[in-house]
Amino acid sequence: MNKQPIFEKWSDTVELKDLVTNPLIEVGKASYYSGYYGNQSFEDGCVRYLWGDPKTKQAFNPIEDFGWRLDKLIIGNYVCIAGGVTILMGGNHNHHPDWITVYPFVSHVEKSYEPKGNTVIKSDAWIGMNAMIMPGITIGEGAIIAAGSVVVKDVSPYTIVGGNPARVIKKRFSEAEISMLLELRWFDWTEKQIEAAKDLLMSGTISELHNYYKKYILR
Repeated sequence: MNKQPIFEKWSDTVELKDLVTNPLIEVGKASYYSGYYGNQSFEDGCVRYLWGDPKTKQAFNPIEDFGWRLDKLIIGNYVCIAGGVTILMGGNHNHHPDWITVYPFVSHVEKSYEPKGNTVIKSDAWIGMNAMIMPGITIGEGAIIAAGSVVVKDVSPYTIVGGNPARVIKKRFSEAEISMLLELRWFDWTEKQIEAAKDLLMSGTISELHNYYKKYILR
């Protein structure tokens, strides 16, 4: 198992592909964790209640023992995750508000478990410091989650949300521009293609990027 990195300064980032060992976590290219201020590892701090780490794998196997279908954490390409972020997963879904007691008696854990669905953070999303993402949430491409937010429902692509519970603050671009961005999907291009288009990517000229895509990427 890879050792968790030591963040020596606040500007340090580590790509998630170099951290993740849990088979229930899928990570795309270039996505990173900036954990200096969070003072916690990614797999055992940022991500919580997800079976598959070495200690829980030794303790029990809910797939084989109980027949549970476990949720996954799926992270796209070029995702930015800040320090202190908490991503709650499916390991503790044994509390039922519709039952008389929410206490998870061990004798009934096998049948009380209820999956929430995969948690998906799509490409180019930015998760701000100390944000919390609840289980089963999908965060769309290019979305921004403001620092300290609690995300309790899906977030549309290229949308900024904030607060507790997180609410829409604004769309980053017009609907027409968002449609163009979702069509061209720069974060799925090859590294060489992205390198050649960086001047356009680091600007606000979406129409020019779309023209570039049609001229050079689609050919």
